[in-house]
Amino acid sequence: MFRKSNIWALNRRTLSWLQIILIGTGCLCLTVAGIRWLDAVAFQRAAAEALDRDLLAPPKAAPVPDNGLVGRLDIPRVGLSVMVVNGDDDDTLSRAVGHVRGTPFPWEVGNTAMAGHRDSFFRPLKDVREGDAIRMTTVLGTFTYRVTGTEIVGPDDVSVLAPTPYRALTLVTCYPFVYVGRAPKRFIIHAR
Repeated sequence: MFRKSNIWALNRRTLSWLQIILIGTGCLCLTVAGIRWLDAVAFQRAAAEALDRDLLAPPKAAPVPDNGLVGRLDIPRVGLSVMVVNGDDDDTLSRAVGHVRGTPFPWEVGNTAMAGHRDSFFRPLKDVREGDAIRMTTVLGTFTYRVTGTEIVGPDDVSVLAPTPYRALTLVTCYPFVYVGRAPKRFIIHAR
């Protein structure tokens, strides 16, 4: 009987420390996620204000630098409105949707590609349907597209970025939407 109570006391003490470590780890994870979320919200707000200011000035064609503002992407039916910047690295995608390097900009003829995380800005894409309107507002004009279809491809399938002789828009995010961790597929939205 004495042995059982000593073992229970030891296990209770160990369990107490384990609880403290797990709670501390959970709090740390929530803090990091909260800081990243606040950074993204602040960036989105500042970028929206910059675009609104730039829209009041006369349009000027200038090269868009890496991480430079491209414009605002809106899909009204699913409630998506997000700022787009040039680039598709992890830092960019944590704060905005990224214009995929090497593809034309919306004001150029060709297949413009944009990527975003399914766990943040592109979560509403799961509800996009054929025929939905997509609007891309830039300092060089507003470009309206209609969704022509969706598909699911492997992560290395770059055929969806193939050039087109007409203005097209391709949106890329991870799939499935409810997957935990790095998703095995990509969800593609095609629009013209």
